[in-house]
Amino acid sequence: MTPALVERQAETEQRTFYALDTHEAFRKAGFYRILVPRRYGGYEFGADTFMRVAVALTRGCPSTGWMYTLGAAHALAVATIFPEQAQDEVFAVGDFIAPSTIMPSGTAERAEGGWVINGTWGYCSGSPYATHFVGHTLVKSGDGAPPEPMAFIAPRSVWRRLDDWGGQLGLRGSGSHSITIENGWIPDHFTIPGHLSQFSVADGTPGLRLHGNPQYGGGPLSFMNLESAVLAVGIAKGALDAYEHLMRTRTTLFPPVVGRVHDSDYQYWYGEATGMIATAETAVLGAIGQWQEACAAGPGAFTTEMEMRLAGISRQSVQLCWHAVEGHLLPTAGSSSVRHGERLERTWRDLSMLHTHAGFAVFLAAKAQRELTKAHFDVAEDGLAG
Repeated sequence: MTPALVERQAETEQRTFYALDTHEAFRKAGFYRILVPRRYGGYEFGADTFMRVAVALTRGCPSTGWMYTLGAAHALAVATIFPEQAQDEVFAVGDFIAPSTIMPSGTAERAEGGWVINGTWGYCSGSPYATHFVGHTLVKSGDGAPPEPMAFIAPRSVWRRLDDWGGQLGLRGSGSHSITIENGWIPDHFTIPGHLSQFSVADGTPGLRLHGNPQYGGGPLSFMNLESAVLAVGIAKGALDAYEHLMRTRTTLFPPVVGRVHDSDYQYWYGEATGMIATAETAVLGAIGQWQEACAAGPGAFTTEMEMRLAGISRQSVQLCWHAVEGHLLPTAGSSSVRHGERLERTWRDLSMLHTHAGFAVFLAAKAQRELTKAHFDVAEDGLAG
């Protein structure tokens, strides 16, 4: 599918999401069932299979890969954390696409058997073809304490997508539109207290007990962080593909004029970027393997230090990809190769956008390192040793 995705990059950006026939091709290929439990007609493949598919799609079109990955990935979190009754309903059709956002928003008021939710959530990547939305809101405690976050699943029937995406620097075709809910009723079993990223699996999970597969007992936070790294690898590999085409078709600018592939400087730039991107991919695949090994070891393996160590690998992988593209490929490709609409220009914009994503720009770029250090040295929030 990759060559076709490359050819449709501009079209996808203009539409702000990938085409309906692309969506149908993904559906027929079973991409939306990779992480869905077999109990519900899914394939229940491993996280490594899902991540490799994500890399391949993102390599062809970063917007398409981003939209697919952040829509299909949350099947794992839902199958891990939510109770059987909720899973029976949301996975009933087999295919599952659900954008999810980090920032709590909106309001939730108690109603008979559930909650009435109102609000708007931005950056809902995957929303155009989504079957559900996994969001967070704040719930009043009633005793004067600060409101607490609550995660919820909203079926497509209770929300609508706003036409507010496409004007950003990059990832213009990622389908990251806002979602709004007006007096949407959400049953109790579609909600869980807390934030998905803070859900502890130490005592086991509903998904592990229900499906018996260790991958439904893994840490949601570390899996989410790995998604960022996988997307960065896919984008960087696409940039390297574009640069390889220039190596094969362009000549040097100064005498002796030869094909770039025969020039020692271009050989160095291409080789250096290749090594950095390959290292990032190897690190990410190794981290995914560690995540799966921790799943197999049991819920107790997902300590804070373990989660933050995987976050650190994710950050370094993204940084390697960024420095390969920004430091070696983009500056040496030539100005004609970074005109608006050129493949290398687009991948640079898309990778730049990844750096502004809250998960990377806030959590992976600063907070995760401090949390890793505190966990390793058993330092409490007050700065004292535990």
